[in-house]
Amino acid sequence: MKNLLSRFSQDQSGATAIEYGLIAGLIAVVIIATITTVGSNLSAKFNAIANNLT
Repeated sequence: MKNLLSRFSQDQSGATAIEYGLIAGLIAVVIIATITTVGSNLSAKFNAIANNLT
């Protein structure tokens, strides 16, 4: 039993999977924030162009 707990405490393969998951989540948040900002700016530009055409 002691040997099993020792091997379990030294196993780090699960930690790397969690780290990759956190990195992927952070990248997704950055992408969503960027797309939202660019979309708002682009919408404002199109509205300004449409107002100038009329």
